[in-house]
Amino acid sequence: MYKERASRLPGAAVWTSTPSVPGDEGPGRVLPDGCMDLLWHDGRLLVAGPDTRAHAAGAASLWAGVRFHPGTAPALLGVPAHELRDRRVDLADLWPAAEVRRATARVHAADHPARGLEEVALALAASAAPPDPLLARLVTALDAGRPVAATADELGLGARQLHRRSLTAFGYGPKTLARVLRMRRALALARAGVPFAEAAARAGYADQPHLSREVRSLTGLALRQLVPPDTVS
Repeated sequence: MYKERASRLPGAAVWTSTPSVPGDEGPGRVLPDGCMDLLWHDGRLLVAGPDTRAHAAGAASLWAGVRFHPGTAPALLGVPAHELRDRRVDLADLWPAAEVRRATARVHAADHPARGLEEVALALAASAAPPDPLLARLVTALDAGRPVAATADELGLGARQLHRRSLTAFGYGPKTLARVLRMRRALALARAGVPFAEAAARAGYADQPHLSREVRSLTGLALRQLVPPDTVS
């Protein structure tokens, strides 16, 4: 069973995933969302990099995580996003051993790993520079369906500069980020009961087949596999 709540860290979410019934295989596939996560599993701390495709979740046991708002994790974790693209990496491979031990101890001292991870994330944010407001504006514009070129102009960035900053912050270029965010918008509409064709149009796709191709490309699954049957019109 997957549960999520808003974190005390602005823009972040705290989540847990556990098997809900005997034989449950856990959270299934994690879809691209433009985010990075700090994870706890089986006593270990890991970092989930930004995905360009669906990721098969781990074993059927407790997982906990803090999902950072797109573009914010690299400054907190001290690693460019593109170095972790489509990867799950032990925090011990990224940080000095002493820092990993302190973070792990903080998680284990909490009454639940998810709350411990949130405390680690809050401590990281308290010692880091404030989030880059330009990155926040970029995410907001692309999530609203603004074209990449027009957004770059509005932000006063050239194409190469925007691409370079996007690689560091998001793990991929702005066009890929725009694709991921558009797919998430369409899926949210479809899961809310909006017919597929209307969801495609409202999210900015040419038509329903275009949406279906993008979902298949980014997740490896058919659109209908990602929308509960009782919501499909």
